[in-house]
Amino acid sequence: MKVRLALMNFMEFAVWGAYLTCMGIYLGNIGMGGHIGTFYAMQGIVSIFMPALMGIIADRWIPAQRLLGLCHLLAGMFMFAASWYGCSMGEAAQFPVLFTLYALSVAFYMPTLALSNSVAYFALTQAGMDTVKDFPPIRVFGTIGFICSMWFVDLMGYKSDYNQFVVSGVLSILLFAYTFTLPTCTVSKGGSKKSLVDAFGLRAFTLFKQKRMAIFFIFSMLLGVSLQITNGFATPFIESFRSLPEYAGTFGVKYPVILYSLSQVSETLCILMIPFFMKRYGIKNVMLIAMFAWVLRFGLLGAGNPGSGVWMLILSMIVYGVAFDFFNISGSLFVDKSTDPALRSSAQGLFMLMTNGIGATVGSFAAQAVVTSHTVEGVTEWPTCWYAFALYALVVGVAFALVFRPKKEQLQA
Repeated sequence: MKVRLALMNFMEFAVWGAYLTCMGIYLGNIGMGGHIGTFYAMQGIVSIFMPALMGIIADRWIPAQRLLGLCHLLAGMFMFAASWYGCSMGEAAQFPVLFTLYALSVAFYMPTLALSNSVAYFALTQAGMDTVKDFPPIRVFGTIGFICSMWFVDLMGYKSDYNQFVVSGVLSILLFAYTFTLPTCTVSKGGSKKSLVDAFGLRAFTLFKQKRMAIFFIFSMLLGVSLQITNGFATPFIESFRSLPEYAGTFGVKYPVILYSLSQVSETLCILMIPFFMKRYGIKNVMLIAMFAWVLRFGLLGAGNPGSGVWMLILSMIVYGVAFDFFNISGSLFVDKSTDPALRSSAQGLFMLMTNGIGATVGSFAAQAVVTSHTVEGVTEWPTCWYAFALYALVVGVAFALVFRPKKEQLQA
């Protein structure tokens, strides 16, 4: 069962890894560099409502593993349509058409992140296993799948064209077929169905009545702004050095996606460090470490280059694991410890809404505005952009340190 679920997670995230970190390069090549932020913002927009909507369907009518497959089938078909359009139109591709096809694919893909977790939890519980102990090692294979997909696309030379969408579509269809081998999840038959208020996590908004929780969720949104910035713009930034003779032959310029994949490797390793840091430094300090790691992440990108400064790019990738994992996981634990058991599921949904929904969407649009304002005749002043993002993260971190005050018993995990 563990092997089967690990393979499911491997394919689930490989679908995403095929294009998430290199789509910006392709969009820039076909003259849509000014729309990169819009493409990435779409993931946040659909994350606001599609996972909850599909969760209702899985709870009431369609078993989770079957709905997981159907969503991947539709996501794969729309991704194929996007790749076909990109292939047939080349640089003449129009933003409204390509974006619509991509948006439809993403709308069906994003709910599968939660659905795949539901399938895994159900299967492990039915097999008499401990989800807290047995799920994390299974989930790690998702990150491995993401990395493998990134490397494949880069080594095959697909990072710059529509073929990255083809790879994603193929993997989605394969996962659709694979879901027929997974255990059948149950649906609610009686009075235990969630209300729409519960399903969409709306009841958790009552937590805003507590000053401490309101501050936490607001800062979660502010930090969520940083989440998609490097996914959208880091590889186009590294790729931009190709036009400079002294950097054209460097490894980073030849394989920017592989260089970027060090972020995901770091993410995998940093997950293992969290228990130690939580026990030693407490929730607030761990979240502060994450916030200032974002400052380093952006600052090192601004100062680095693929030549003599490649060490700064590598260090920026390593820092990402701390920046991403320490806040997401410690924040989730804080929510768990700070809310009534009856509200915990809804509160977790609210945490994801504020970070990966609203925060990431605002961040994608804002980052695009910053990059566009510092681009003249197709040349972007990248260091200025990265330093602006670093300054934003610094302000958020300092404000969080001054304003957020958890209860004493919540300082240590």
